[in-house]
Amino acid sequence: MNPDLIPRSQGYYFPAEWTQHRATWVTLPLNDGSWPGMMNTVYDAFFRFIQIISLSEIVAINVQNEIMAAFVDDMLNNYRIDPAKIELYLHPTNDCWARDHGPGFLKNKQGEKILLNWKFNAWGRKYAYDLDDLIPVRIGEALQLPVIDVGIVMEGGAVEFNGAGSLLTTRSCLLNPNRNPHLSAIEIENYLMNYYGVEKVLWLEDGIAGDDTDGHIDDIARFVKEDTVLAMIEKDKSDPNFQPLKTNRKLLSEFRLPGGKQLNIIELPMPPPVCYNDERLPASYANFYMTNGHVIVPVFQADTDDTAIEIISRCFPTREVTGIDSRVLIHGLGSFHCLSQQEPA
Repeated sequence: MNPDLIPRSQGYYFPAEWTQHRATWVTLPLNDGSWPGMMNTVYDAFFRFIQIISLSEIVAINVQNEIMAAFVDDMLNNYRIDPAKIELYLHPTNDCWARDHGPGFLKNKQGEKILLNWKFNAWGRKYAYDLDDLIPVRIGEALQLPVIDVGIVMEGGAVEFNGAGSLLTTRSCLLNPNRNPHLSAIEIENYLMNYYGVEKVLWLEDGIAGDDTDGHIDDIARFVKEDTVLAMIEKDKSDPNFQPLKTNRKLLSEFRLPGGKQLNIIELPMPPPVCYNDERLPASYANFYMTNGHVIVPVFQADTDDTAIEIISRCFPTREVTGIDSRVLIHGLGSFHCLSQQEPA
């Protein structure tokens, strides 16, 4: 590693999601393969999502071409979204999961920003990714910001930050041989610390059933304060998520932050199983997204929705917590956090 190119040594770090954003980056859904036979019904949740984000910050949207840019303009009018809060970029992609194909935005204490360009291989070469892998460089060029090429596979949904030196991730994802088989856990930790500007990596084990990412952290545990984590819990012992989430809950209780402080853990219930053609989908309330003014939570018309909203609301007393029906969206195997990537102010 060239020390001149290592963000941590230059004072750069990945800010916590609850700190001020300049913008949220999203990519317009376009892949019929993600929502077979239901593509048109995905846009309602997507534009409701954009509508709420735009109330407190810019929304930067990657679109495939001029035709889709015109479609977005029409939808902005239909959903009464202020076009002055929207930036459109002609950045073609394979799919819409901006959390994973977008760059990691870092900043330093002077407020200067740089972008990380991890390699993206569609969660272990499960899907096409040639266009997605180019997005960080395209965004860096559009914003005229420096882009740091890291050289290993990484996804934004695999990592969770408290903005104060700690990072949460899972072994099932980052140690999967379909990502970086040539690297050990210690070597991956070194990359995480050096390029995300953190002091400590906290490893959980497995993700939830139905998750094709091999266990992204943003479906199971989320920082809501520097010392506080929302952890997904399954109470039904017959459910396949029961034991993995119980194991992760125990690990969270054993973790210590830099300086030795124990985590404050708030339990969040899993929704009842959401299935399609007898296939379990990765429905989780943890896949919420924090904007400057709101917290946007996926809901599933389930008895647990109100409880989840109430618990999350207590964690964010200065933000409005809003649920958006994610039953169609989750057929694409992701939700609002997967769709978005924050750019710090």
